[in-house]
Amino acid sequence: MATLKEKRTCGQRCEDFGHFVWNSENGTFMGRTPLKWIYISLYYVAFYVVMTGLFSLAIWVLLYTISPYTPDYQDRLKSPGVMVWPNTYGEEIVEITYNSSDKNSCLKMSNILRKFLEPYNETLQQQWNNVSCTRGQFHIQPHFTAPNHTKWSCPFTQNMLGPCSGVTDPTFGYNSSRPCVIIKMNRIINFLPSNRSGVEPYVNCTVLTGAENVQDIEYFPQNGTMDLSYFPYYGRLAQPSYVNPLVAVKFSLVKEKEAKIQCRVVSDVISYENIHDPYEGKVVFYLSVES
Repeated sequence: MATLKEKRTCGQRCEDFGHFVWNSENGTFMGRTPLKWIYISLYYVAFYVVMTGLFSLAIWVLLYTISPYTPDYQDRLKSPGVMVWPNTYGEEIVEITYNSSDKNSCLKMSNILRKFLEPYNETLQQQWNNVSCTRGQFHIQPHFTAPNHTKWSCPFTQNMLGPCSGVTDPTFGYNSSRPCVIIKMNRIINFLPSNRSGVEPYVNCTVLTGAENVQDIEYFPQNGTMDLSYFPYYGRLAQPSYVNPLVAVKFSLVKEKEAKIQCRVVSDVISYENIHDPYEGKVVFYLSVES
């Protein structure tokens, strides 16, 4: 028959634990002699020193071999996205709706555009980008010749947007049925928007629905072009003062009418039919005016 194991009391258990912590007979502390504790401590110290050194070496090699100016791998689209301002984006659509007789409605739209154009102020551009660029040619810069190990950026000033600059008309046309919108193409490092020098990308807006409600469309700069001298873009670190070239589009609308408009950047290397990204190469928005 199996014998029942004697149940130990709490005092006996505490005595056993104390004997485990320090065994005076064998001179061990928690099962090991002081010499063995020294050996095992030295082992783990050496182990973690080596692991820390290997990790530090791997990080150093990684940082040494990659460029801080250009990512080695880019998962961005080959064609840039296109955005429109005022950026009144809803859940699924862009709807620019305003009331030309409502001061608050006009002010809301003009404030959005005014804030967006702040970096394009002529004084700031002369201060940041005081460089002469050759129009119609790519501004390729293989070396860092600008101050503080940077590259030059061609200036784009607010007044290049003509009547849509906000200089002569601070309401940007939102006090009437002739509003301005601004089209911007997103940045892609080292992207060239054309395969040929001298062939500039340009913005073309078409009315998808409500064509009878749009009397006229004007572009600024002339013909809606984006000059090649603003390309390529070398990144925020290389060109900290870079600003995107813009195209302003002024619409003449029939009052209290709505139109669905598509503005596309036309170029031989920019696609615009990506069903997975509706903003690649183009932007679609609704524009309506009330009075």
